[in-house]
Amino acid sequence: MSNPGIPRKTLVLGTGNFGTCLANHLAHQGHDVKIWGRSSEIVDSINIKHRNPKYLAQIELDPRLKATVDLDAKTLKEAEFLVLAIPTQSLRQVLRPIAKLLAEDCIIVCAVKGIENDTFCFPIQIIEQELGPHSKDKIVVLSGPSFAIEVAEKQPTAVSVACKNPDSNRQTQALFHTSLFRVYTTDDPIGLEVAGSLKNVIAIATGAAAGLGFQQNARAALLARGLAEIARIGTALGANPLTFMGLGGVGDLFLTCTSEKSRNYTVGYRLGQGESLDAVLKTLGSVAEGVSTTKAAFELCEKLKVDSPIVHVVYAVLYGGSTVSSGLLLLLNREMKAEISHS
Repeated sequence: MSNPGIPRKTLVLGTGNFGTCLANHLAHQGHDVKIWGRSSEIVDSINIKHRNPKYLAQIELDPRLKATVDLDAKTLKEAEFLVLAIPTQSLRQVLRPIAKLLAEDCIIVCAVKGIENDTFCFPIQIIEQELGPHSKDKIVVLSGPSFAIEVAEKQPTAVSVACKNPDSNRQTQALFHTSLFRVYTTDDPIGLEVAGSLKNVIAIATGAAAGLGFQQNARAALLARGLAEIARIGTALGANPLTFMGLGGVGDLFLTCTSEKSRNYTVGYRLGQGESLDAVLKTLGSVAEGVSTTKAAFELCEKLKVDSPIVHVVYAVLYGGSTVSSGLLLLLNREMKAEISHS
């Protein structure tokens, strides 16, 4: 069953896997969707062949989906929804020149996952800083267990959207929700962002363990302890602990840490197999947010003084010269602890 209602003018920034699948999903529901990207080759292919030649190339896109390399004033002013699906480290430079061209009632849907290096800002903080304080009630985080290829193939998927403003939440839910793309609401955008960012770091660790030959017991342990670590960091930042039990928490973590479709899991696996990080990233084909997020997460945890052994070990492997095997041995040889701390 498709989403009822009048077509809404929606601008999607980012022609990568997730931007393409979300734009195609909305166009298929009959919304007026335009997708922006830097590559004229990708944009021309979407418009003429209804294919993205680099991302989800096997999917025939809805012919109603239009693509552009230009963010002109008319397109920006008319957008009722702006969907962000670009790397965290590029978010600020993309938003800054368009900030004054957006309508004040435009709802900003953030599908970006990561932490900005140097500032330790999460995407919603970057958006509010660049668009102004009036945007706070219009920023909605979209997150959950949702591989782009499965959304594009119309496999059943469920995600969460989060905003402190119930009306922005409801409008975003109505925009995206279908029987095959179920959207649930929550009022904890901080929790969704922390979980969505840090699950990529844990996925690198679980992939590395698999690459070393560790089996399901080790993967389950890393996943469970990784969730505890994410929850500690999230609650230190003011998130609701229950968020980490939901779709954007344990749901997304399970998906990212247990599938070869996950770019971050793949990075870890190949590192565990003995490849160098440079070699992995050069041949990965798309951005693995967990690599840059690890650096910012490590520094954020140091600042917050939050116990985060998995983040620390992944950081040591990616940036500190440690081997994967020595890093995992550090985790295995930590002192005995209670599973749940009541302090």
